[in-house]
Amino acid sequence: MAQTKPTWQPAPQREGLGPLTGLRDVVDRFAASSPARLAVLTFSVAIILFTLLLALPISSTDGRVTPLHEALFTAASAVCVTGLTVVSTAAHWTFFGQLVILLGIFVGGLGTLTIASLLTLMVSRRLGLRSRLIAQEGLNTSRLGEVGELLRVVIMTSVLIEGSLAVVLTARFVTLGEDWWQSLWHGIFYSISSFNNAGFTPHSDGIVPYQQDLWILVPIALGAFVGSLGFPVILGLRQGGFRWKRWSLHVKLTIQVSAILVALGSALWGWMEWDNPRTIGAMNVGNKVIHSVFASIMTRSCGFNLVDQNSLEGTTRILTDALMFVGGGSASTAGGIKVTTLAVLFLAILAEGRGDPDVKAYGRTIPHSALRVAISVIVAGATLVLVGCFLMAAITGQSLDRVLFEVLSAFATVGLSTGLSAESPPAGMYVLTVLMFAGRVGTITLASGLSVRQRIQLYHYPEERPIIG
Repeated sequence: MAQTKPTWQPAPQREGLGPLTGLRDVVDRFAASSPARLAVLTFSVAIILFTLLLALPISSTDGRVTPLHEALFTAASAVCVTGLTVVSTAAHWTFFGQLVILLGIFVGGLGTLTIASLLTLMVSRRLGLRSRLIAQEGLNTSRLGEVGELLRVVIMTSVLIEGSLAVVLTARFVTLGEDWWQSLWHGIFYSISSFNNAGFTPHSDGIVPYQQDLWILVPIALGAFVGSLGFPVILGLRQGGFRWKRWSLHVKLTIQVSAILVALGSALWGWMEWDNPRTIGAMNVGNKVIHSVFASIMTRSCGFNLVDQNSLEGTTRILTDALMFVGGGSASTAGGIKVTTLAVLFLAILAEGRGDPDVKAYGRTIPHSALRVAISVIVAGATLVLVGCFLMAAITGQSLDRVLFEVLSAFATVGLSTGLSAESPPAGMYVLTVLMFAGRVGTITLASGLSVRQRIQLYHYPEERPIIG
């Protein structure tokens, strides 16, 4: 009997889902083909949603619709965990508005961790490095192999740290005379804002009134520092404990460079501001040290400040610019080009100076592809800052030092400000909004996009070395 050739028929649609099934399939295909673009889409949708919520009359204390440029700027600053503001968080926004901002910070910070971790996990699988996260060895695939497990650990770690900080801060606000509910709100707000390196504050005068209160300053500083290390480091410490030999190269480099930057930044900041009567010149030695360490930690991403940034010495402002540009750890709530990027570039320069053919650290060889990605991230970041400075200088007409400070703070999602954001016209606010978005999502997508682009070449051109330097 002759067999009939089967004819193709479209797969039946799942009942009860309708357009939702098609949308989910589109998202799945989009994520599989370009996870970096999915990250951009996710953050864009989140910013638009929170902009609409902040524009509602219920969000402002005067009961009016907040102008689009102000609502968009605030939403982008919250979702991108920056902390720059153009209106007072305490005076302009109602409790509902502040709650929207806090949710934006939580979603933005958690989204950053989640998306960055998922992207690096996808990159590792694409490169065949099943035992690595963000292209580093030492992380157990039995815990990270499943996306669901990865997301569960990220969420639990974030909630646990933020909850612990909230308990400590709430207790302190209660002892300072605030009522229970206000203390609880302030404790939760500061815990989420500090761990996510956002820098938003529900007080009109920020944390300046608590500049000598270690019960408040220490938890905020610890939360900001831990958040700036990044989820891969937190997970690496959770699995390997505090045993140096069991840490992956990424964990070692992140912790070591972060500690160096905090120590060096504290020493230089304190030395430059030691006799400045407008900042810490009139304080005793203990308070000067506290301010120096706190400023060094906050400058790298979080953005809480105890002194007026306009009162800093010119040299201190240059130091702040440099620390802001570096930022924190990869796949963290911090911004900047990331400390591992700086470490890889420095190790490459050191290897070149020694004449070594390979870039090595702690008994490991760093692949040339990682160096290429690091150079690309630095150049892309510097280009964004340059373009941003050009546009802001043209729009505001302000001096270069103020413009550079504000642009770096936006790009590195730090939140420190000389007041230029609030003084800028709507066009300047839109420029800073784009910089915040690019600084939060751009480096992640660039690094992941470059890592997965591995083209197979069947031939090589003859080598010829151009004159460099």
